[in-house]
Amino acid sequence: MYVVTNRIDVKKGFAEKMAPKFTQGGKIQELQGFHKIEVWLIDDEEDYDQMYINTWWQTKEDFNGWLNSEAFKEAHAGRSNSKNEESPVLGNKVVKANILSELSN
Repeated sequence: MYVVTNRIDVKKGFAEKMAPKFTQGGKIQELQGFHKIEVWLIDDEEDYDQMYINTWWQTKEDFNGWLNSEAFKEAHAGRSNSKNEESPVLGNKVVKANILSELSN
């Protein structure tokens, strides 16, 4: 299993507004190797919100297929706000990992 986490810092109060955009579904669900998306709000005492957008894939190659797909382009089209609106995004970092060991019910 391959997990990709996009850690996004946003202005305080924006995480809950933005979260549904990542989990509204769409063509990503039809892609080979896709398992799920979860959006987390990190529970910290910071002056900004930190979101973790976690996607689970069967393999790294499946994730790379998403990056190169029309579905990815469509999902990320029109992300920029109008010229009059300032983006709530302060920064981000993408972390990629292979799951080596797991315990579940």
